[in-house]
Amino acid sequence: MPFQQAAGLRYYTFDQLSSAGVKHAVFTRQGGVSDAPYDSLNVGSTVGDEISHVRQNLQRAFVALGRKPESMFDSWLVHGRDVQVARAPRPADWARPPKADIIITDQPEVTLFMRYADCVPILLYDPQRRAVAVAHAGWRGTVARVPAVAVAALSQQYGSRPQDLLAAIGPAISVERYEVGEEVVQAVQAAFGGQADELLPAHGERTHFDLVAANRLILQQAGVENIEAADLCTASNPEDWFSHRGSGGRTGRFGALITLGA
Repeated sequence: MPFQQAAGLRYYTFDQLSSAGVKHAVFTRQGGVSDAPYDSLNVGSTVGDEISHVRQNLQRAFVALGRKPESMFDSWLVHGRDVQVARAPRPADWARPPKADIIITDQPEVTLFMRYADCVPILLYDPQRRAVAVAHAGWRGTVARVPAVAVAALSQQYGSRPQDLLAAIGPAISVERYEVGEEVVQAVQAAFGGQADELLPAHGERTHFDLVAANRLILQQAGVENIEAADLCTASNPEDWFSHRGSGGRTGRFGALITLGA
């Protein structure tokens, strides 16, 4: 079953990653200590929640997966395409995590961690080269082709072949809930050319953007063949997911974790 329970937390896992023995999770908002509107497993420290609560929530998430919080390498998300290569856990004395929307590693002692609230979580695993990646793609990251950049980074750093990769697309805002304006429409048209129309369907008189389909297409164009998508809408399932759009902008962040470690 995709949803798992451990240490009072509920989280989502992907069949193909689980079958490959890769420890990973996309944590729901359930099982934490934060108060509304960040209730309850908020792992975002820049949204207005108490830092002590965020730290407790992170501790709970790592314990649920049997990983030490000190193994974490996370990043400060900037809706770009920068890549961080995690050769060791992020030092605890760094004032802020490094800016990046893609992190890769081949080190089992590292646990990659990223935060979301409608944007697309992307997890990648190379069973041949034993490397993993986590990425974050909102509309800006999608038109910047973040998934393809992640695939290329694995190839350049570790020799990964796209056809060997297992890719997972996590819960994100669905096309039905993601109305966009002219700025996004023009960016999608410029990025996807003749394929943009199918990614920008009309819902009544409004244009919507299919973030999940766009990121799946990018992965396919990058040569990735094994792609599994959660197909869960963050905005339509507030009991499980934080949603920036669904909450009107004041909400927490849910976390995604992947590691080569036991």
